[in-house]
Amino acid sequence: MHKTFIASRLVAATVAALTSLLASAQTSTVPVGMSHSGPPAVWRATSRLGYAPTPDQTAALTPRTWALNQIDLAYAASQQAPAIPPELARINSPLGDIARDFQAEREARKVLRTPVAAEGMSRLPAAATAAVAGEQGFSREMAQSAAAWRVMACSDPALENPLLARMTEFWFNHLNVFAGKGNVRPFVGHYAVNVIRAHALGRFEDLLLASARHPAMLYYLDQAQSSNRGLNENYARELMELHTLGVGGGYTQNDVHELARILTGWTVNLRDGEGFRFADRLHDKGDKIFLDRRYTNQGQQEGEDAIRFLARQPATAQRVSERLATFFVADKPPAALVERLRQTFLASQGDMREVMRALVSSPEFWTADNPLFKTPMDFACSALTAGGGVKDRRDIAQTLGFLAQAGQPMHGWPTPDGYKTDAATWLAAEALTRRADFAMGLAARIPDVLYLNAFLSPATQERIAREPARMRTGLILSSPDFMRK
Repeated sequence: MHKTFIASRLVAATVAALTSLLASAQTSTVPVGMSHSGPPAVWRATSRLGYAPTPDQTAALTPRTWALNQIDLAYAASQQAPAIPPELARINSPLGDIARDFQAEREARKVLRTPVAAEGMSRLPAAATAAVAGEQGFSREMAQSAAAWRVMACSDPALENPLLARMTEFWFNHLNVFAGKGNVRPFVGHYAVNVIRAHALGRFEDLLLASARHPAMLYYLDQAQSSNRGLNENYARELMELHTLGVGGGYTQNDVHELARILTGWTVNLRDGEGFRFADRLHDKGDKIFLDRRYTNQGQQEGEDAIRFLARQPATAQRVSERLATFFVADKPPAALVERLRQTFLASQGDMREVMRALVSSPEFWTADNPLFKTPMDFACSALTAGGGVKDRRDIAQTLGFLAQAGQPMHGWPTPDGYKTDAATWLAAEALTRRADFAMGLAARIPDVLYLNAFLSPATQERIAREPARMRTGLILSSPDFMRK
């Protein structure tokens, strides 16, 4: 009762403090100040380019130098295989193996849906029955493993570079797929690792093409079913509206139709273990006019040329720059910052290392009057990071359960626009109560996080110091200071 009472009081104080803080930040015209050193800068760098500072970063870290170094370190890490624990490693199997295993699962489900076959199954040896049941659970196991790996990767700098984990989160949200759609489920982990993570700090057009050719995206937006006999415009529309140009990017409904024609034949061939296949017989071989450019029959090359063309457009540079600035700097980022990022994007042909260098080098990144509030995933990953990362399956289960209850289930956003990241979406009393419950549950199993006192305001430190020592780790993780990044 005492624990619950303290937590509820803290939540009420947190709501009031954060509401006041964010309101003043949005209305004030007086700069709060900028710093490249000291605890505020360490907190900003490690909480935005990672998830939280670790004990060794509280004093020794030089924030700006660390931040810029992370860009090259993250890129180098993205070119190496991820450190996936053996029990989760199946998500990173060769794509052909996953395709064949998924096909086997589909065949097993057909068997059990057939009354005669199902009756025959009852007479099979137990081992055979178990094999079919195991095949049935393949997609579920793959989705669960993918979510578990994402939790581990975001919370342990020794397992995954912090900025690479952040960039994986950003790009997965930008090129969102939904694990709740059956055909997507077995591929979502491979997509996160081999499309998003592998290209997170490379050229944007390479990332976009890798996404377009992956079965997770092909199934999610129904491109795998689009052909010269039955056109589906879903992917073509979202490719322009969300992934590249944006709503005001200058395209028309006819451009959507023509791009869909250009992409016909881009599909999946599970039976032969092909995660992506260009089926020439399904391709529309007629001429197309897309964004005032003529495309003649070039097969798969047509689609690749169109996607690269979209990736290089000024409207695409504007949209990606706005989203990056919103994710890393402020809910309403300064226009001057967005323009510098846009120019860097265009000049570098979408080289994300150069764009991120421009962002991290900007005064806006370090200015205290550009606040950000943690999303549920931010909060969960940062709390786990503070506690030393995932220790056992209980940490993973608790975290995924919290994310589902908090409205941000892992790989669980059904529409292609991805999760919102602004404070207006996530700052609510009920949501903060869930965060306090998560923090208190986690605090019971982790070492104290008193090193975080260096980043707390004097008022927060004084408030927490009045409570019993056994409560303080949970209260630090539930504090208004910890909710910001």
